[in-house]
Amino acid sequence: MADRRKLFEEVSEGQGPGKAPAGGLIDAGRRGARRGIRLWLMALFALVMIMIAVGGLTRLTDSGLSITEWNVVSGALPPMNETDWQAEFDKYKQIPEYQLQNKGMSLAEFKVIYWWEWGHRQLGRFIGLVWALGFLGFLAARQIPTGWTPRLLGLGALGGLQGAIGWWMVSSGLGGEMLDVASYRLAIHLGLAFVILGFIAWYVFLLGRDDRELMQARRNREDRLFSISTGLLHFAFLQILLGALVAGIDAGRNYTDWPLMAGGFFPPFPFDIQPVWRNFFENDGLVQFMHRMAGYLLFIFGIIVWRRARKSGNADTRFRFNAVLAMLILQMVIGIATVLYGAQWHIAITHQVGAVVLWVLILRARFAARYPVFQSVRGA
Repeated sequence: MADRRKLFEEVSEGQGPGKAPAGGLIDAGRRGARRGIRLWLMALFALVMIMIAVGGLTRLTDSGLSITEWNVVSGALPPMNETDWQAEFDKYKQIPEYQLQNKGMSLAEFKVIYWWEWGHRQLGRFIGLVWALGFLGFLAARQIPTGWTPRLLGLGALGGLQGAIGWWMVSSGLGGEMLDVASYRLAIHLGLAFVILGFIAWYVFLLGRDDRELMQARRNREDRLFSISTGLLHFAFLQILLGALVAGIDAGRNYTDWPLMAGGFFPPFPFDIQPVWRNFFENDGLVQFMHRMAGYLLFIFGIIVWRRARKSGNADTRFRFNAVLAMLILQMVIGIATVLYGAQWHIAITHQVGAVVLWVLILRARFAARYPVFQSVRGA
Protein backbone atom coordinates (compact mmCIF):
# COMPACT_ATOMS: atom_id res chain seq x y z
CA MET A 1 0.00 0.00 0.00
CA ALA A 2 1.08 3.51 -0.70
CA ASP A 3 1.99 5.56 2.32
CA ARG A 4 -0.74 7.84 3.53
CA ARG A 5 -0.16 11.52 2.89
CA LYS A 6 0.53 13.50 6.01
CA LEU A 7 -1.89 16.25 6.95
CA PHE A 8 0.55 19.14 6.29
CA GLU A 9 2.59 17.48 3.52
CA GLU A 10 3.45 19.62 0.48
CA VAL A 11 1.12 18.98 -2.47
CA SER A 12 3.99 18.69 -5.00
CA GLU A 13 7.18 16.87 -4.14
CA GLY A 14 10.61 18.06 -5.19
CA GLN A 15 9.57 21.67 -4.79
CA GLY A 16 11.97 23.15 -2.29
CA PRO A 17 11.05 25.75 0.31
CA GLY A 18 10.42 29.19 -1.08
CA LYS A 19 9.90 28.02 -4.67
CA ALA A 20 6.80 29.38 -6.35
CA PRO A 21 4.51 27.09 -8.40
CA ALA A 22 5.61 26.67 -11.98
CA GLY A 23 2.42 28.23 -13.36
CA GLY A 24 0.39 27.41 -16.46
CA LEU A 25 0.52 28.17 -20.15
CA ILE A 26 -0.46 31.82 -19.67
CA ASP A 27 2.43 32.38 -17.25
CA ALA A 28 4.78 30.61 -19.63
CA GLY A 29 3.73 32.91 -22.46
CA ARG A 30 4.26 35.98 -20.36
CA ARG A 31 7.70 34.75 -19.33
CA GLY A 32 8.58 34.23 -22.99
CA ALA A 33 7.62 37.81 -23.85
CA ARG A 34 9.50 39.16 -20.85
CA ARG A 35 12.64 37.26 -21.83
CA GLY A 36 12.55 38.59 -25.39
CA ILE A 37 11.99 42.19 -24.31
CA ARG A 38 14.69 41.85 -21.69
CA LEU A 39 17.24 40.69 -24.28
CA TRP A 40 16.25 43.58 -26.54
CA LEU A 41 16.69 46.04 -23.67
CA MET A 42 20.05 44.52 -22.80
CA ALA A 43 21.17 45.14 -26.38
CA LEU A 44 19.97 48.75 -26.10
CA PHE A 45 21.82 49.07 -22.80
CA ALA A 46 25.08 47.93 -24.39
CA LEU A 47 24.59 50.33 -27.31
CA VAL A 48 23.88 53.32 -25.03
CA MET A 49 26.94 52.47 -22.94
CA ILE A 50 29.07 52.41 -26.11
CA MET A 51 27.42 55.67 -27.17
CA ILE A 52 28.49 57.35 -23.93
CA ALA A 53 32.08 56.17 -24.44
CA VAL A 54 32.15 57.29 -28.10
CA GLY A 55 30.65 60.64 -27.09
CA GLY A 56 33.39 61.04 -24.50
CA LEU A 57 36.08 60.29 -27.03
CA THR A 58 34.46 62.70 -29.50
CA ARG A 59 34.76 65.41 -26.87
CA LEU A 60 38.31 64.47 -25.84
CA THR A 61 39.47 64.62 -29.47
CA ASP A 62 37.74 68.00 -30.01
CA SER A 63 35.69 66.47 -32.82
CA GLY A 64 32.19 67.52 -31.80
CA LEU A 65 31.96 70.62 -33.99
CA SER A 66 33.35 69.10 -37.19
CA ILE A 67 29.85 68.64 -38.68
CA THR A 68 28.14 72.02 -38.72
CA GLU A 69 24.67 70.91 -39.88
CA TRP A 70 21.98 68.59 -38.58
CA ASN A 71 20.50 66.61 -41.43
CA VAL A 72 18.56 63.71 -39.96
CA VAL A 73 18.26 61.74 -43.23
CA SER A 74 20.88 63.02 -45.68
CA GLY A 75 23.42 63.40 -42.86
CA ALA A 76 23.60 59.61 -42.61
CA LEU A 77 25.87 59.56 -45.67
CA PRO A 78 29.48 60.76 -45.32
CA PRO A 79 31.26 62.75 -48.04
CA MET A 80 31.64 60.46 -51.06
CA ASN A 81 34.42 62.25 -52.98
CA GLU A 82 37.07 64.94 -52.60
CA THR A 83 34.64 67.66 -53.70
CA ASP A 84 32.23 66.70 -50.93
CA TRP A 85 35.04 66.58 -48.40
CA GLN A 86 36.22 70.04 -49.40
CA ALA A 87 32.67 71.38 -49.07
CA GLU A 88 32.41 70.03 -45.51
CA PHE A 89 35.84 71.42 -44.68
CA ASP A 90 34.86 74.85 -46.00
CA LYS A 91 31.81 74.86 -43.71
CA TYR A 92 34.03 74.00 -40.75
CA LYS A 93 36.35 76.89 -41.61
CA GLN A 94 33.50 79.33 -40.96
CA ILE A 95 33.14 78.53 -37.24
CA PRO A 96 35.22 80.00 -34.37
CA GLU A 97 36.86 76.68 -33.45
CA TYR A 98 38.73 76.62 -36.76
CA GLN A 99 39.41 80.35 -36.95
CA LEU A 100 40.67 80.73 -33.37
CA GLN A 101 42.10 77.30 -32.59
CA ASN A 102 42.63 75.10 -35.64
CA LYS A 103 43.54 77.59 -38.33
CA GLY A 104 45.83 75.94 -40.85
CA MET A 105 44.43 72.45 -40.24
CA SER A 106 44.86 70.18 -43.26
CA LEU A 107 42.04 68.31 -44.95
CA ALA A 108 43.52 65.01 -43.73
CA GLU A 109 43.43 66.27 -40.12
CA PHE A 110 39.86 67.46 -40.61
CA LYS A 111 38.83 63.99 -41.80
CA VAL A 112 39.99 62.49 -38.51
CA ILE A 113 37.74 64.65 -36.35
CA TYR A 114 34.91 64.41 -38.90
CA TRP A 115 34.84 60.61 -38.68
CA TRP A 116 34.57 60.75 -34.88
CA GLU A 117 31.54 63.02 -34.97
CA TRP A 118 29.98 61.17 -37.92
CA GLY A 119 30.40 57.84 -36.11
CA HIS A 120 28.82 59.30 -32.97
CA ARG A 121 25.79 60.46 -34.92
CA GLN A 122 25.44 57.18 -36.82
CA LEU A 123 25.51 55.23 -33.58
CA GLY A 124 22.67 57.43 -32.34
CA ARG A 125 20.68 56.67 -35.49
CA PHE A 126 21.38 52.94 -35.10
CA ILE A 127 20.17 52.98 -31.49
CA GLY A 128 16.96 54.66 -32.62
CA LEU A 129 16.51 52.01 -35.30
CA VAL A 130 17.07 49.14 -32.83
CA TRP A 131 14.51 50.68 -30.47
CA ALA A 132 11.93 51.24 -33.25
CA LEU A 133 12.25 47.74 -34.73
CA GLY A 134 12.06 46.10 -31.32
CA PHE A 135 9.16 48.16 -30.02
CA LEU A 136 7.07 47.91 -33.18
CA GLY A 137 7.83 44.20 -33.49
CA PHE A 138 6.73 43.36 -29.95
CA LEU A 139 3.73 45.67 -30.31
CA ALA A 140 2.59 44.04 -33.58
CA ALA A 141 3.00 40.58 -32.06
CA ARG A 142 1.07 41.68 -28.96
CA GLN A 143 3.91 40.44 -26.79
CA ILE A 144 4.31 43.50 -24.58
CA PRO A 145 3.19 42.67 -21.02
CA THR A 146 0.39 44.67 -19.45
CA GLY A 147 1.56 48.11 -18.31
CA TRP A 148 4.85 48.02 -20.21
CA THR A 149 3.87 49.82 -23.41
CA PRO A 150 4.16 53.36 -21.91
CA ARG A 151 7.53 52.47 -20.38
CA LEU A 152 9.00 51.19 -23.63
CA LEU A 153 7.48 54.04 -25.63
CA GLY A 154 8.95 56.48 -23.12
CA LEU A 155 12.44 55.16 -23.86
CA GLY A 156 11.96 56.02 -27.52
CA ALA A 157 10.71 59.50 -26.63
CA LEU A 158 13.76 60.10 -24.43
CA GLY A 159 15.98 58.92 -27.27
CA GLY A 160 14.39 61.41 -29.66
CA LEU A 161 14.77 64.18 -27.09
CA GLN A 162 18.42 63.23 -26.68
CA GLY A 163 19.03 63.73 -30.39
CA ALA A 164 17.46 67.18 -30.29
CA ILE A 165 19.50 68.15 -27.23
CA GLY A 166 22.62 66.89 -28.99
CA TRP A 167 22.10 69.37 -31.82
CA TRP A 168 21.17 72.13 -29.33
CA MET A 169 24.52 71.43 -27.69
CA VAL A 170 26.49 71.47 -30.96
CA SER A 171 24.81 74.67 -32.16
CA SER A 172 26.16 76.54 -29.11
CA GLY A 173 29.69 76.22 -30.50
CA LEU A 174 29.00 77.31 -34.06
CA GLY A 175 28.80 81.05 -33.48
CA GLY A 176 30.13 83.83 -31.28
CA GLU A 177 33.58 83.34 -29.81
CA MET A 178 33.12 79.90 -28.22
CA LEU A 179 35.72 77.31 -29.16
CA ASP A 180 33.69 74.42 -27.76
CA VAL A 181 30.09 73.62 -27.00
CA ALA A 182 28.47 75.24 -23.95
CA SER A 183 29.48 73.19 -20.91
CA TYR A 184 26.02 73.27 -19.32
CA ARG A 185 24.47 71.94 -22.55
CA LEU A 186 27.06 69.17 -22.58
CA ALA A 187 26.09 68.36 -18.98
CA ILE A 188 22.41 68.15 -19.92
CA HIS A 189 23.25 65.92 -22.89
CA LEU A 190 25.36 63.54 -20.81
CA GLY A 191 22.91 63.64 -17.90
CA LEU A 192 20.03 62.55 -20.12
CA ALA A 193 22.17 59.69 -21.46
CA PHE A 194 22.61 58.44 -17.89
CA VAL A 195 18.87 58.83 -17.24
CA ILE A 196 18.11 56.68 -20.29
CA LEU A 197 20.71 54.13 -19.23
CA GLY A 198 19.22 54.07 -15.74
CA PHE A 199 15.70 53.41 -16.97
CA ILE A 200 16.90 50.61 -19.25
CA ALA A 201 18.87 48.98 -16.42
CA TRP A 202 15.90 49.19 -14.03
CA TYR A 203 13.59 47.63 -16.62
CA VAL A 204 16.10 44.84 -17.22
CA PHE A 205 16.15 44.13 -13.49
CA LEU A 206 12.35 44.08 -13.33
CA LEU A 207 11.98 41.78 -16.32
CA GLY A 208 14.54 39.37 -14.88
CA ARG A 209 11.93 38.21 -12.35
CA ASP A 210 8.25 37.48 -12.86
CA ASP A 211 5.49 39.61 -11.34
CA ARG A 212 4.60 37.04 -8.68
CA GLU A 213 8.17 36.90 -7.42
CA LEU A 214 8.46 40.69 -7.40
CA MET A 215 5.28 41.02 -5.35
CA GLN A 216 6.58 38.51 -2.80
CA ALA A 217 10.00 40.18 -2.69
CA ARG A 218 8.51 43.61 -2.12
CA ARG A 219 6.99 42.41 1.16
CA ASN A 220 10.55 42.04 2.47
CA ARG A 221 11.79 45.37 1.14
CA GLU A 222 14.12 47.49 3.24
CA ASP A 223 12.60 50.95 3.01
CA ARG A 224 15.33 52.84 4.86
CA LEU A 225 18.08 51.25 2.80
CA PHE A 226 16.13 51.92 -0.39
CA SER A 227 15.68 55.56 0.59
CA ILE A 228 19.32 56.21 1.45
CA SER A 229 20.51 54.40 -1.69
CA THR A 230 18.17 56.65 -3.70
CA GLY A 231 19.99 59.59 -2.15
CA LEU A 232 23.31 58.06 -3.19
CA LEU A 233 21.99 57.66 -6.73
CA HIS A 234 21.00 61.33 -6.90
CA PHE A 235 24.35 62.41 -5.47
CA ALA A 236 26.20 60.31 -8.04
CA PHE A 237 24.11 61.92 -10.78
CA LEU A 238 25.11 65.38 -9.55
CA GLN A 239 28.77 64.34 -9.65
CA ILE A 240 28.32 63.07 -13.22
CA LEU A 241 26.92 66.47 -14.24
CA LEU A 242 29.88 68.23 -12.60
CA GLY A 243 32.21 65.88 -14.46
CA ALA A 244 30.53 66.93 -17.71
CA LEU A 245 31.17 70.58 -16.84
CA VAL A 246 34.84 69.72 -16.27
CA ALA A 247 35.02 67.98 -19.67
CA GLY A 248 33.15 70.79 -21.39
CA ILE A 249 35.82 73.41 -20.64
CA ASP A 250 38.83 71.04 -20.48
CA ALA A 251 39.20 71.86 -16.79
CA GLY A 252 40.74 68.46 -16.15
CA ARG A 253 43.83 69.45 -18.14
CA ASN A 254 44.65 72.30 -15.74
CA TYR A 255 45.61 72.14 -12.06
CA THR A 256 47.31 68.77 -12.34
CA ASP A 257 48.45 68.60 -8.72
CA TRP A 258 46.63 66.72 -5.96
CA PRO A 259 45.37 67.06 -3.25
CA LEU A 260 46.10 70.78 -3.64
CA MET A 261 45.27 73.02 -6.59
CA ALA A 262 48.15 75.24 -7.76
CA GLY A 263 49.70 74.75 -4.33
CA GLY A 264 46.60 75.74 -2.34
CA PHE A 265 43.35 74.26 -1.18
CA PHE A 266 41.30 76.74 -3.21
CA PRO A 267 42.24 77.52 -6.84
CA PRO A 268 43.46 81.03 -7.68
CA PHE A 269 41.08 83.51 -9.29
CA PRO A 270 37.89 81.44 -8.85
CA PHE A 271 35.55 84.37 -9.54
CA ASP A 272 37.38 86.45 -12.14
CA ILE A 273 34.72 86.01 -14.88
CA GLN A 274 31.85 88.49 -15.00
CA PRO A 275 29.02 88.10 -14.26
CA VAL A 276 29.93 85.95 -11.26
CA TRP A 277 27.49 83.11 -11.99
CA ARG A 278 29.41 82.22 -15.17
CA ASN A 279 32.36 81.07 -13.05
CA PHE A 280 30.37 78.04 -11.90
CA PHE A 281 30.20 76.88 -15.54
CA GLU A 282 33.25 78.41 -17.24
CA ASN A 283 36.02 78.97 -14.66
CA ASP A 284 38.28 75.93 -15.00
CA GLY A 285 39.64 76.21 -11.46
CA LEU A 286 36.28 76.60 -9.74
CA VAL A 287 34.59 73.89 -11.82
CA GLN A 288 37.36 71.38 -11.10
CA PHE A 289 37.26 72.37 -7.41
CA MET A 290 33.50 71.67 -7.26
CA HIS A 291 34.02 68.29 -8.94
CA ARG A 292 36.76 67.39 -6.44
CA MET A 293 34.76 68.43 -3.38
CA ALA A 294 31.62 66.64 -4.58
CA GLY A 295 33.75 63.53 -5.15
CA TYR A 296 34.99 63.58 -1.55
CA LEU A 297 31.45 64.06 -0.21
CA LEU A 298 30.10 61.31 -2.47
CA PHE A 299 32.77 58.94 -1.17
CA ILE A 300 31.91 59.74 2.46
CA PHE A 301 28.19 59.33 1.80
CA GLY A 302 28.91 56.05 0.01
CA ILE A 303 30.61 54.71 3.14
CA ILE A 304 27.59 55.76 5.22
CA VAL A 305 25.24 53.91 2.86
CA TRP A 306 27.51 50.87 2.87
CA ARG A 307 27.56 50.76 6.69
CA ARG A 308 23.77 50.90 6.67
CA ALA A 309 23.65 48.06 4.14
CA ARG A 310 25.85 45.88 6.36
CA LYS A 311 22.90 45.66 8.75
CA SER A 312 20.76 44.01 6.08
CA GLY A 313 19.77 40.43 6.82
CA ASN A 314 20.02 39.55 3.15
CA ALA A 315 23.43 38.30 1.99
CA ASP A 316 22.76 39.18 -1.67
CA THR A 317 21.86 42.76 -0.78
CA ARG A 318 25.00 43.15 1.33
CA PHE A 319 27.12 41.81 -1.54
CA ARG A 320 25.65 44.32 -4.00
CA PHE A 321 26.43 47.25 -1.72
CA ASN A 322 29.96 45.86 -1.21
CA ALA A 323 30.35 46.07 -4.99
CA VAL A 324 29.20 49.71 -4.92
CA LEU A 325 31.81 50.63 -2.32
CA ALA A 326 34.57 48.80 -4.20
CA MET A 327 33.72 50.63 -7.43
CA LEU A 328 33.47 53.94 -5.57
CA ILE A 329 37.03 53.48 -4.29
CA LEU A 330 38.30 52.48 -7.74
CA GLN A 331 36.55 55.42 -9.40
CA MET A 332 38.12 57.86 -6.96
CA VAL A 333 41.58 56.42 -7.67
CA ILE A 334 41.00 56.74 -11.43
CA GLY A 335 39.77 60.30 -10.92
CA ILE A 336 42.95 61.25 -9.08
CA ALA A 337 45.04 59.64 -11.84
CA THR A 338 43.07 61.64 -14.42
CA VAL A 339 44.06 64.84 -12.65
CA LEU A 340 47.72 63.91 -12.16
CA TYR A 341 48.17 62.94 -15.82
CA GLY A 342 46.40 65.99 -17.23
CA ALA A 343 43.27 64.14 -18.40
CA GLN A 344 45.03 62.07 -21.05
CA TRP A 345 42.31 60.61 -23.23
CA HIS A 346 42.77 56.94 -22.29
CA ILE A 347 42.63 57.71 -18.56
CA ALA A 348 39.78 60.21 -18.92
CA ILE A 349 37.62 57.79 -20.90
CA THR A 350 38.31 55.06 -18.32
CA HIS A 351 37.05 57.49 -15.69
CA GLN A 352 33.88 58.11 -17.70
CA VAL A 353 33.24 54.40 -18.22
CA GLY A 354 33.85 53.92 -14.51
CA ALA A 355 31.04 56.39 -13.84
CA VAL A 356 28.72 54.22 -15.95
CA VAL A 357 29.69 51.09 -14.01
CA LEU A 358 29.23 52.84 -10.66
CA TRP A 359 25.85 54.21 -11.78
CA VAL A 360 24.58 50.73 -12.70
CA LEU A 361 25.95 49.14 -9.53
CA ILE A 362 24.13 51.72 -7.39
CA LEU A 363 20.92 51.00 -9.32
CA ARG A 364 21.44 47.26 -8.87
CA ALA A 365 21.97 47.62 -5.12
CA ARG A 366 18.98 49.94 -4.83
CA PHE A 367 16.86 47.38 -6.68
CA ALA A 368 17.90 44.71 -4.18
CA ALA A 369 16.79 46.94 -1.30
CA ARG A 370 13.38 47.27 -2.96
CA TYR A 371 13.08 43.67 -4.21
CA PRO A 372 15.38 41.45 -2.09
CA VAL A 373 16.35 38.11 -3.56
CA PHE A 374 14.78 35.21 -1.64
CA GLN A 375 17.02 33.54 0.91
CA SER A 376 16.27 30.88 3.43
CA VAL A 377 16.56 31.53 7.14
CA ARG A 378 19.67 29.32 7.16
CA GLY A 379 21.19 31.48 4.37
CA ALA A 380 20.78 34.66 6.45
